[in-house]
Amino acid sequence: MDYSAFTSYDLVLLAQGLGVSVLLFVVTFAIGLVLALSWATLRFYRIPVAVPLVTTLTEILKNSPVLVQLFLVFFGLPVFAKINVTPVEAAVITLSGNTAAFIYVIAVSAIESVGRDQVEAARVFGLSRWQILRKVISPQASAFAIGPLIGLAVNQLQVTSLVSAIGVVDLTKIGNILNLRTLKPFIVWTLIGVLYWLCSKAIAYFGGRLEARLRAHSAWKGL
Repeated sequence: MDYSAFTSYDLVLLAQGLGVSVLLFVVTFAIGLVLALSWATLRFYRIPVAVPLVTTLTEILKNSPVLVQLFLVFFGLPVFAKINVTPVEAAVITLSGNTAAFIYVIAVSAIESVGRDQVEAARVFGLSRWQILRKVISPQASAFAIGPLIGLAVNQLQVTSLVSAIGVVDLTKIGNILNLRTLKPFIVWTLIGVLYWLCSKAIAYFGGRLEARLRAHSAWKGL
């Protein structure tokens, strides 16, 4: 039997690995989005203690290697906090925090892109801070932020490949397994690259459609 030959079961393995990578991306991006919007809201309300803490945390997460963060959570957190952390839990914690840090920067930039005169006008009409954030700032900021968010999403999908280093059986880990078994690295890694590329193109396509809709709603339509 030729163990270096590809089999039909390899397609099952690739599908499973791809499913893990996509699910990990969706979950961590969603958690990161919620965290980042919460942090950006704290900044909008100018809470004295919270703003410096959030700023420091995001600076650390943005400017340190994701792989180092993974190792700290997976190997360091169990020693420091005396708790058990599985590879998947470490991956979710790390990628969610890293994603949140970058989305926070985009969210803050989007909020600050809204003209100060619009905020002042809303205050003159008696709108509260929450109403200003929800009715004036959020619609315009969303249209501004969607482009950078799409680019970040594509990048974060590719960053998920790092979780194979701590034992998560994602698409990259499956590629490594197939490569060791078949000894055909060019074929294996080309296929893995194509799968990541297809997923990235899907994100860019649907993100582009969403961006077009958001910008259509915020576009000037005359009086």
